[in-house]
Amino acid sequence: MLINFSTSPPSSYSLIKISNSKLPISEFPLKPKTHLSKSHFSCACSSSSLSFYCKNQLFYEKSKYPFRKRLHFRTCAVSGFDLGSFESVLEAAGVLTAIIIVHESGHFLAAYLQGIHVSKFAVGFGPILAKFSANNVEYSLRAFPLGGFVGFPDNDPESGIPLDDENLLKNRPILDRVIVISAGVVANIVFAFVIIFTQVLSVGLPVQDAFPGVLVPEVRALSAASRDGLFPGDVILSVNGNEFPKTGPNVVSELVNAIKKSPKRNVLLKVARGEQQFEIGVTPDENYDGTGKIGVQLSPNVKISKVLPKNLLEAFRFTAKEFWGLSCNVLDSLKQTFFNFSQTASKVSGPVAIIAVGAEVARSNIDGLYQFAAVLNINLAVINLLPLPALDGGSLALILIEAARGGRKLPLEVEQQIMSSGIMLVLLLGLFLIVRDTLNLDIIKDML
Repeated sequence: MLINFSTSPPSSYSLIKISNSKLPISEFPLKPKTHLSKSHFSCACSSSSLSFYCKNQLFYEKSKYPFRKRLHFRTCAVSGFDLGSFESVLEAAGVLTAIIIVHESGHFLAAYLQGIHVSKFAVGFGPILAKFSANNVEYSLRAFPLGGFVGFPDNDPESGIPLDDENLLKNRPILDRVIVISAGVVANIVFAFVIIFTQVLSVGLPVQDAFPGVLVPEVRALSAASRDGLFPGDVILSVNGNEFPKTGPNVVSELVNAIKKSPKRNVLLKVARGEQQFEIGVTPDENYDGTGKIGVQLSPNVKISKVLPKNLLEAFRFTAKEFWGLSCNVLDSLKQTFFNFSQTASKVSGPVAIIAVGAEVARSNIDGLYQFAAVLNINLAVINLLPLPALDGGSLALILIEAARGGRKLPLEVEQQIMSSGIMLVLLLGLFLIVRDTLNLDIIKDML
């Protein structure tokens, strides 16, 4: 699963893009089989909607309440990815795994309920770590956490199923196949709605009152900020004489950019601590990439409260408004990414970064896991519909071509080449990003 962390102003989420192929990675070079596989591959962040940020950004969205702003809150480390506690890592990994399972279960159930033969259900790609079989289906956990797949024995001579069996996926009518291929997206959309509904009923929706400046929730020991006198709970009101307004789309990124541009050069910060205001000079350390870092977490200076529904009808109304808002922001974020891909391509990150960000969310605000999971689901659903090789949308595009050709399919070899090329690109990019994101973890950087 890949994700893009933008350095654009923190007003939009960006999360998961999913890819869909016909072959699991482990079986790519072998005899052809039909699969719906997901290498969760996300790319997106923009400056104009709800975004998912790491290093220097946060969850933020303009409110749909006229009297307040709603905040999807989390704090983020200025330098690198910080996994935090083992418990928070497990929580984030659990969310990611659940989303993959839900997506693949959508494909699986859509096929099973139509009587279509299914041979495999896998979480991950590559070598099998654990497996069991039930009702002629192999369930497995695999080594590479790039997604998952549901396998169909359409062209598997070892399955013992005749090639003309009407319950093979390839032999089903176009509508049946469309239902199976699109079911993963539907499952994630439904799951996102259920997550938001659960949040509304259990803890309410967070709303915020904004105040000037940028809050410093955490200061790392032995960091530049700690050395030069910043403390957790401080509020930074200005940087180098430039006052910050109330919380807005640029407030945190302005401070982060000023720090990044000043490695080993003094940065003058106006700080509020309790009732006192004073100036502190902080000299950022130089990061491995030549940018400055001071070792703090930053967030908008806000106070958060919760709005609970009075009844189930209001709960559904809150949920629908929140779901619609998140969906619009995800779409806007993805649009901004594609239109500015040359600027955002370098900020695509993989499953390690997703878990690191999720761990920060869980550590700073457990309620944020609801938003984290909901946006991952929505982003996954939206991107997976794109008509690109190795995506569900790519498979749907091939079916539309078949329909336009009067029911004549493209040659199997052509379809396999299209999907296999997409899988190979996802595998190579995914492995590259896993290595890069691992090296970008604070704990690894401190060891180097």
